[in-house]
Amino acid sequence: MNQKNTTRSPSSTRDFGLLLSSTPRGARLARLLAVEWLREYELPYGTTEAAAQVVAELAANAVTHGRVAGRDFRLTLRISPEVLRIEVTDTRGDELPRPQQSCREAESGRGLLLVEALAGRWGVEPGPVPQKTVWAELDLAPRPEHGNPCSGGSGRLPKERGEGKNPHRTPPLPAP
Repeated sequence: MNQKNTTRSPSSTRDFGLLLSSTPRGARLARLLAVEWLREYELPYGTTEAAAQVVAELAANAVTHGRVAGRDFRLTLRISPEVLRIEVTDTRGDELPRPQQSCREAESGRGLLLVEALAGRWGVEPGPVPQKTVWAELDLAPRPEHGNPCSGGSGRLPKERGEGKNPHRTPPLPAP
């Protein structure tokens, strides 16, 4: 396992990156390690869970569609004060992902739709041949209703647990 963990001043960017085997086990490990690393930081409520789902989907896609025998994929996480950026790089630059409209009974085909729903932005960057990087960004900056002094917000990012009006409140389920 090749890991890079860089921590600078509190307001700067923090990075985490590692190579993982292009196997289902490597995809699961990507999600587990991402969650453990993200728990070290005070992220807004729900961000770690959303990031775990995005990492799981992007890693599964890298293993399923971007796999080349004997080649690993790279997971990179980058936290800045405003954004959590998740990147998964694989060695199939010729296979560019795009969301699919799958039928309700299909067992697969919804991964990028989930990424699209959870992330503020996502996309693909071609890398040095034969690589590509699929990335997603989750916003960390407070929304206007929470951070705008005119609306009574504090302007601070809330801690993941223990701060706010009801830190244990379960978010509502999406409508079917």
